[in-house]
Amino acid sequence: MDQSLTPLLDEIKVPEDLRQLSSDKLKQVADELRQEVINAVSVTGGHLGAGLGVVELTVALHYVYNTPRDRLIWDVGHQAYPHKVITGRRESIRTLRQRNGLSGFTKRSESEYDPFGAAHSSTSISAGLGMSVARDLIGNNNHVIAVIGDGAMSAGMAYEAMNNAGTANSRLLVILNDNDMSIAPAVGAMSAYLSQLISSKPYRNIRELVKQIAQRFPKQVEVTAKRAEEYARGLVTGGTLFEELGFYYIGPVDGHNMDHLLPVLENIRDATQDKPVLLHVVTEKGRGHPFGEQSVEKYHAVQKFDLVTGTQTKPKANAPTYTDVYATALIAEAVNDASIVAITAAMPSGTGINKFAEKFSERTFDVGIAEQHAVTFAAGMATEGLKPFVTIYSTFLQRAFDQVVHDVAIQELPVRFGIDRAGLVGADGATHAGSFDLTYLCCLPGFVVMAAADEADLMHMVATAAGINDRPSAVRYPRGEGIGIDLPVKGVPLEIGKGRVLREGNTVAILSLGGRLSESLLAADDLATRGLMITVADARFAKPIDQQLIQELASSHDILIIIEEGSVGGFSSHVLDFLTNKGLLDGTLKVRTMCLPDRFLDHNSPEMQYKEAGLDAGHIVKTALLALGHKDEMKPVSA
Repeated sequence: MDQSLTPLLDEIKVPEDLRQLSSDKLKQVADELRQEVINAVSVTGGHLGAGLGVVELTVALHYVYNTPRDRLIWDVGHQAYPHKVITGRRESIRTLRQRNGLSGFTKRSESEYDPFGAAHSSTSISAGLGMSVARDLIGNNNHVIAVIGDGAMSAGMAYEAMNNAGTANSRLLVILNDNDMSIAPAVGAMSAYLSQLISSKPYRNIRELVKQIAQRFPKQVEVTAKRAEEYARGLVTGGTLFEELGFYYIGPVDGHNMDHLLPVLENIRDATQDKPVLLHVVTEKGRGHPFGEQSVEKYHAVQKFDLVTGTQTKPKANAPTYTDVYATALIAEAVNDASIVAITAAMPSGTGINKFAEKFSERTFDVGIAEQHAVTFAAGMATEGLKPFVTIYSTFLQRAFDQVVHDVAIQELPVRFGIDRAGLVGADGATHAGSFDLTYLCCLPGFVVMAAADEADLMHMVATAAGINDRPSAVRYPRGEGIGIDLPVKGVPLEIGKGRVLREGNTVAILSLGGRLSESLLAADDLATRGLMITVADARFAKPIDQQLIQELASSHDILIIIEEGSVGGFSSHVLDFLTNKGLLDGTLKVRTMCLPDRFLDHNSPEMQYKEAGLDAGHIVKTALLALGHKDEMKPVSA
């Protein structure tokens, strides 16, 4: 961006520089900051709408509070691009989500201005309360502010934290960023005046005086007076729910008006009370975005785009995405089976369940950001004979593991799990990688766990899950496009626990689970040029494993390579356990396992991530050659 277009922003390297400006310049700072964010995301792509909605709030918070000494926590963190620009990261903002660049979320190792890393929602209040209590125990006097969106407030964890905070008597500010409504008279001048009054010291002192006087009356009178005051405020502000949880409610306030934000934030900052405060701020998600008014891109994530036209640079699709194939397969099953229902947790478009909803709206349930509830909700449905498909990203299903164990697996309920974004996912990095579902599901007794190697296989696995009525099942599949093979009209159920052999050779066998099959075949092609004929098998099932196939591979080959897109402790571990107990490792068989490394991988393209993880064709070839003792034959692989 031409620096002359951002004269004030150019002066701000860190928030201390911002605090040197007079307050009447903050609106210009916000305007310049908004354009800088739009310009940066046009280059990198990323989460645009959420950040544009909190530009003024970001400026106001860093202006009023002494960050980083005062802790500012952004829930989820995808709205933190403006925060990053004014906290010393402007020069690198165009590396967002790129290799060796800035994270698309808050990250403690990236900046002292990020006191808590986040990319999953609804953690900010819990973390903020922990910081507040720690501050009090240590004897410090800094402020803690947690900014949480109205969507994130749908998660139970947020209310657990608020319930705890309401009884903790620790000073904490929670800002509810409400972008699910427009700026209306309810947040106009009168609301701003009332919010400023309610947050002011004179009002708090009068309120405390009345409270003390009321306590001298009989108990019933005291309770009646307290409720009258709370509900009177609730009629004006709608804050009675938060009052019941023990918070001092203020709002709603126009989150784009500095004249409204600054005095309220200053009043809250200067308050001496230890009671937690909830400030209700209303903002417009995607404010100032460069797209058409009806464009959904203003609300969430975008590809790189042209600043003038708003046209996004989207790569041409060569094949349907796995997400779309899953939705197609599920719809095909539901057409002939009225008991099939679909459940998602605030990700209908991300999981393809929005397409299912177009056909079967009454059989589609979006429960909000509440994965724990989604799983037990599905379990309840299963007890009544329905066939629930719970479709959740692998990284988010982690949040409901106890429910998967206690409410589904132990009771052997036939809940079906569609696990999207399995494996590494690219620019979202470690927080969104589907690294652990194989490990945490395969350890559960009775679970059927499938992993699709291609999009046709995914359709067959959805059909397989639909027919499993005596136990829970799951099918995992990658992010992005399939490999481009022909698809059936409808999936055909697979024999449970049976894999397939795609290529027969000798000496070396590759047993692949899931999306590494195409790389295994490329590796086999490369090894063939070296005179080595390789067996390639697709396990299909991580649990139950195909014992017959594994025994045949182990008995007829000198080397067995097991490869999966998951952490240690998953599919390979179960195969090794079987081989050990069968005595198949007592002889000359060499076994090599290839899984994700024991570290969190930073954001990058999926291709580069898998190369870094050692799970691409080149590393498969290297593993085979080293096992054969052909160290002198190591050379680049033509993949």
